[in-house]
Amino acid sequence: MPNVLVFDVNETLLDLGTLAPDFQNIFGDAAFLDAWFHQVIQFAMGLTLADAYRPFGEVALGVLQMMADAEGVEISDGEARRMLGKVRSLPPHPEVPGALALLREAGFRMVTLTNNPLPVVEAQMAHAGLQHFFERNFSVDRVRRFKPAPEPYRMVSESLAVEPSEMYLIAAHAWDVGGAAQVGYRTAFVTRPGKAPYPLFPKPDAIGNNLRDVAEAIIKFERG
Repeated sequence: MPNVLVFDVNETLLDLGTLAPDFQNIFGDAAFLDAWFHQVIQFAMGLTLADAYRPFGEVALGVLQMMADAEGVEISDGEARRMLGKVRSLPPHPEVPGALALLREAGFRMVTLTNNPLPVVEAQMAHAGLQHFFERNFSVDRVRRFKPAPEPYRMVSESLAVEPSEMYLIAAHAWDVGGAAQVGYRTAFVTRPGKAPYPLFPKPDAIGNNLRDVAEAIIKFERG
C-alpha cells in the first residue's frame, strides 16, 4: 500500500499567480506569466535532453531575458533577478494547508520534489508555512536532470528506500505525473485552471480540481 506522497511545489502547492503584476508591468500583459513558465519548463527539458544542465533559476532568468529581447522590452539584470526572487515568497493555494493536514492525519509520509535548487524550496516552504508537513525536500540539482527525466523520481525512491510502486507523485503538471508513472509511481493530478491530463501518458490514479479533492480521493482509495 502506498505510504509516501511526493509533491511538486510550483503551481501544485504554491501560487505563481502572484507574479502576474510584474509581468503586466514589464510586458503590458499578465498572460506573459504563463508563457514564461511554460517556456522555462520547455528549456529545462531541452537542457536535460542536450545534457547541458544549468540550475533552474538560471533557466528562468534566461527565458525572461529571451522573451524581453523577442518583445523589444528593456529589462535590467537587476530588475529581472529582483522579480524572479519573488518565487521564494509565493503563497500557498488556499486549500493546501488543510489538505496537507488531512493527509498527515491519515498517516502518510510526505516529501517534496522540485526543479528548484534546495535553498529555494527551503525558503519557499518556510515562507509559506508548510515545511512542518514534510519530512524532507528533494531537488533535481542532486542528479542534474530536470523532471520528467526518470533520475529525479528514482533518486527520491532510493533515498527513502521505498519502492516507486509504494509512492504517489502529486502535481499540477501532466508532464510531471507522466514522468513519475513511467518510473512506476502511482500518480495524482491537480487540475488547476487550464490543466488537464495528457492522453499519451498513463491515466493518473487520482484526479481533483484542487489539492483537497486529490487528498480526499487518495485517502478514500488507499485508507478506505
